[in-house]
Amino acid sequence: MRRGLTAILGLAILVATQAAMAQPKWSAEARRADLARIATVEKKLWVTMRDGVRLSTDVYRPKDATGPLPTIFWRTPYDYNTLRGTRLRFVHEALRRGYALVMQNERGKFFSEGSWEILGRPRTDGYDALSWIAAQPWSNGKVGTVGCSSSAEWQLALAAMNHPAHAAMVPMSAGAGIGHVGPYWEQGNWYRGGVFQTLFAPWLYGNQNTQRPMLPADLDHADRVRLAKYFDLVPHMPKKNWKRLLAHLPLAGIMEAAEGPKGIYAEFIRRTPADPAWSKGGLWQEGEDFGVPALWFDAWYDLSIGPNLALYNHVRRTASDAQVRDNQFVVITPTLHCRYWDIPEDLTVGARLMPNAHFDTEGAIFAWLDYWLKGKHNGFVRKTPKVRYYAMGAGEWRQAETWPPAGVVTRVLYLDSGGAANSLYGDGALGTAPPPASAVDRFTYDPMNPVPSLGGNICCIGGALDGGAMDQRPVEARSDVLVYSTPPLESDLDVAGPITVVLYVSSDAKDTDFTAKLVDVAPDGTAYNLDETILRTRYRNGYDRPVMMESGKVYELRMTPLVTANVFRAGHRLRLEVSSSNFPRFARNLNTGGANYDEAQGVVAHNAVHHGPDAPSRIELTVRANEGSGDGRAGVAG
Repeated sequence: MRRGLTAILGLAILVATQAAMAQPKWSAEARRADLARIATVEKKLWVTMRDGVRLSTDVYRPKDATGPLPTIFWRTPYDYNTLRGTRLRFVHEALRRGYALVMQNERGKFFSEGSWEILGRPRTDGYDALSWIAAQPWSNGKVGTVGCSSSAEWQLALAAMNHPAHAAMVPMSAGAGIGHVGPYWEQGNWYRGGVFQTLFAPWLYGNQNTQRPMLPADLDHADRVRLAKYFDLVPHMPKKNWKRLLAHLPLAGIMEAAEGPKGIYAEFIRRTPADPAWSKGGLWQEGEDFGVPALWFDAWYDLSIGPNLALYNHVRRTASDAQVRDNQFVVITPTLHCRYWDIPEDLTVGARLMPNAHFDTEGAIFAWLDYWLKGKHNGFVRKTPKVRYYAMGAGEWRQAETWPPAGVVTRVLYLDSGGAANSLYGDGALGTAPPPASAVDRFTYDPMNPVPSLGGNICCIGGALDGGAMDQRPVEARSDVLVYSTPPLESDLDVAGPITVVLYVSSDAKDTDFTAKLVDVAPDGTAYNLDETILRTRYRNGYDRPVMMESGKVYELRMTPLVTANVFRAGHRLRLEVSSSNFPRFARNLNTGGANYDEAQGVVAHNAVHHGPDAPSRIELTVRANEGSGDGRAGVAG
């Protein structure tokens, strides 16, 4: 019997392998040629919004369709006049699988009318577009929204509207669509811990063009299609040295220094994290409902991994519709922002190898859409784990029904030193018990000589910084970086979930920043970053209650949580870096107590981290309990 089962299993694997090998490997040219053969295409259609603004829309439908079609809607602020890359691939695959696909530019972009706003009015324009699609004679009334980054972020506020045609969604790297959720008040990733994330300067340089050429409004459709072949309406922005420009002061003047277009940057840079204006745009804010089943894609080295997973959990807890609560699925890859397609078996992210990393993103997306838009009984919601995540360090994919996985425990490691934790060569330590004696680690933070960013969870920063896992030892060699490490671990330590850093700090500045970075240190000393965070001390009591520091007074800081899944192998060390800058990932605090964005001169801050019985500075880890022990205490000698 066993031999027979083995033979059947072997045959099944062979058939599956042959089927996979039989799938064509499409070049871009072959996809375009096949799309021309199988598709009915209507380009540059007008879809009129409730205020009369018309949005340019392309519709692709399979020629051989015999009845109403399920529709995939991809909405974007980016150019798609000529299909390339992922858009070409996805349109082609959608039509081959029997879908209609609608692509639309947000208002104020390319061939669409109106003035552009970040996220493109999802509650009105997005809603009206869904109504238009559902009313078309070729539509079966079910629409799935798909996209990554900007093409995902608008979906969140749309989901709060619960449009009857919005049957399913696939938001990928959608964090810049979240205003605030739980402990994260990032306002679309503009902030982390109340500190400006500088990526928005180069991103808006290329995207906030509010002055643009337009075709005449009364031009007929045929002429609009014809002219779109000649004029792409794509701005060709002069290349800039963003590593240099991000160092420009004041922050408010960066766009002018780059000779960039006027627009949103000048307004947003002046907003505080709790400014009521954030709730008036397209961001989804905590307190709103969420009405759509979702297959989320997130990445460990994406800048928005923390708020994304917080929102995923929030929807599962609070959505008013039980079907929506029960049909939230997430995939977490070991990649950078939006790198979900064609993940190889052996993937290098920054400088760290992620073996066995492959995931069939395309297959998962279409299985999900087939279930909700076609009514296909493929067992997706019954058979698919709610959470699929890659465990770094272990080099394997895992599955769970919750995030964090069931059975995790909180493990606390306390900061300790003899008062000289400065740099990799200092005496900073992490231990399982609070240190018996009090100590203070002091360092000088000069905003004109900030700690440089090295890798990390980033995107869209104009080439000023490469993301991912990098060896942090060059940063750790600085005296203004405090380094706390465990002894070599006695056994594996399996971290999977949020990580909270609590610091007791003081400064002679009215306001300053503190940073934290979690690091996995190999036996040879290679120190790979996992996640990082920052907190502006004026926001220690809440983003709506800024208050300055008094010189020498000790304050507790509970920092915006980190999150990861990483197995610290036996012989490795877990490390925490603490400093006051991580630049250019985060804007520098000039330490004056002023508005910061309009200042060009800073002051040096003398900062300190306190630890001991009265100041239990610590890192709170979410750890999978060791098999057989149930307490998650493996790894670190007490």
